[in-house]
Amino acid sequence: MEDSYFKPEDLKKFSNITEFQEEYGKKFFEWYGTVFEEGALSKREKSLIALAVAHAISCPYCIDAYSSTCLSVGADEEQMMEAVHVAAAIKGGATLVNSVQMMNHVKKKLM
Repeated sequence: MEDSYFKPEDLKKFSNITEFQEEYGKKFFEWYGTVFEEGALSKREKSLIALAVAHAISCPYCIDAYSSTCLSVGADEEQMMEAVHVAAAIKGGATLVNSVQMMNHVKKKLM
């Protein structure tokens, strides 16, 4: 089996980010915890958003964490996959909308 940078057991070490910079690490975790508290959005909605973003940014640690979190806050498989499809659609759209820049550039060069 190939060695990989992604090691599922490293997710358990996330709290160690304070080791090299305690002040910033603690502030991050305080802010992070506050962000995921119930507010205008439910914890379930926030978890589905986090799962979608995790896929969009290709973070395997976040995908693992928020797959579990989504289940624990009552999201089902269909909702989770729908959230991932929303992320994929936005990411695909963002790629395609940038083609307007390419088309403008090509048209300018061909004129």
